[in-house]
Amino acid sequence: MDKYLSILNVRTVFAIGIAVIVSYSTLVFDFQYNYDLALISIAIIFPLVFTIRSAFRRREKALEYLSRFKAGLITVRDSFLENRKLDNSKKEEALLIVKEISIALNSYLGARTAKKEDVHEKIGKVFNFIKKNNEFIGSGSALKIFRFMKEVHYSSENIIAVNQHRTPIAMRAYCLIFIYIYPIIYTPALYHRLHDGISLKESWIVYVLSAISTFILISLYNVQDQMENPFDQKGLDDIRLDDFLLK
Repeated sequence: MDKYLSILNVRTVFAIGIAVIVSYSTLVFDFQYNYDLALISIAIIFPLVFTIRSAFRRREKALEYLSRFKAGLITVRDSFLENRKLDNSKKEEALLIVKEISIALNSYLGARTAKKEDVHEKIGKVFNFIKKNNEFIGSGSALKIFRFMKEVHYSSENIIAVNQHRTPIAMRAYCLIFIYIYPIIYTPALYHRLHDGISLKESWIVYVLSAISTFILISLYNVQDQMENPFDQKGLDDIRLDDFLLK
């Protein structure tokens, strides 16, 4: 239940508070005007949908690269384990190195206890291990491992890039500002349309419609804001990082 309520925050209270205050002022001062609400809807909905779609694409890209990252590590691990020239102690050492790579990336994305440099350092241990044990690892096996380590490198760098670079900040700021301004523009125009058939006893309609429309917009913004970082395990749609952790 807590996760479903995670879209409610200080921004939600602030936006609805603005809607209530504007509704009260509109009714008290009988302030109204005729305005095409479709224009303000386009001004807010279009960029809001754009940012949500961008955040969703980033999440899908992250899932793709995490899958390729884990698949590459599994192949590298199996290549070491299937090498008959390596003794058990060497295989255990190689297995530990591969697991450390997975743990480092997981810690960097989720708990933030590791840095991207730690991920690079762990990846470099694989190449050092091969160099140190080149007499036991044939050139064919080494080339195979290097090929899949290239995939691990490529995927990890893309995952780090997705984590560091978000959707345009200016676009998100534009959406938030216009959501806060929205009740000021929307409520008097709404009151104008309802004015002919409304009485003082029915003034709650203005409050409800203004608050609901504002709540919808700010909730969509909060969903997009949560999807901005799909690794922090705070949103409903966050990536389950443990699923990509090498066991």
